[in-house]
Amino acid sequence: MAEDITAAIKDRLRAAQKILITSHVRPDGDAVGSLLGLGLALQNAGKTVQMVLADGVPSSFRYLEGSDRVRKVPDRDFDTFITVDCADFKRLGKPFQDFGQPDINIDHHITNERFGILNLIEGQEVATAAILTSYLPVWGYEITRPIASALLTGIITDTLGFRTSNITPEALRQAATLMETGVNLSELYMRGLVHRSFSSARYWGMGLSKLESSDGIVWTTLSLADRKASGYDGNDDADLINMISAIEENKVGLIFVEQRDNHVKISWRALEQGVDVSTVAKQFGGGGHAAAAGADLPGALSEIQPVVLEKTKEMLGL
Repeated sequence: MAEDITAAIKDRLRAAQKILITSHVRPDGDAVGSLLGLGLALQNAGKTVQMVLADGVPSSFRYLEGSDRVRKVPDRDFDTFITVDCADFKRLGKPFQDFGQPDINIDHHITNERFGILNLIEGQEVATAAILTSYLPVWGYEITRPIASALLTGIITDTLGFRTSNITPEALRQAATLMETGVNLSELYMRGLVHRSFSSARYWGMGLSKLESSDGIVWTTLSLADRKASGYDGNDDADLINMISAIEENKVGLIFVEQRDNHVKISWRALEQGVDVSTVAKQFGGGGHAAAAGADLPGALSEIQPVVLEKTKEMLGL
């Protein structure tokens, strides 16, 4: 069945001339890396490609070649619509809600709703960028150095530098293949996971000052006031969840990020083998995979937080 899907995608891409590619709102490294990796490969093959992210490219990934070609608003002049690294059609954002069913949906989240006509979903892969690393050559597209930089960034960031529990020998082989194009893994690692702006460091400080722990769960909140006071211009957590994931003697890490549209973004991380945080995220209309998941809920932070914490405790059997 998988061979049939990949062969059908190869045929669809070969026939396509004007392609629209997008990923989820509040894009992370895998969303940006997968978008750029596939988009640049198709452009190199002579296709006309729109690369669109409703929230744009975060400042931390604007060093990647091709990021300046990513737009926030799509136009309708396309014959093929592709989504990458997005498990739920609604998470593409408002600009895409009336665009109809995507032709191709490529993702690694086990909660993917298979909303495309052709769905290449490989939940065992560490990142959507890893899927593209395997299949771009099969589909006849060369992985050049800029494409490799984008794809390796996706793999590095989604595995927290090869530290997540789903790392496999194949993932390391994929990284080695990408390095053979001449990309600098250590530089991408530092840019993707270590370097922080002054404002994001201040933002972290505000979140860490409110850190709480109970019943095997460690969590914090980032409010709109925190964002304004720190000068941070993103609407995410500036990857603070990765710091929380390093705190010992807990089973789940959580972060609540207040949004301007009366929504709260929630991110879960499993801190212990055998914990599947995608199950609780799915209860709130979100998704992800066992080690990492997220959801976006309407309502006030003060109302949402206790409900989410209670459901997370129930997931842990408490």
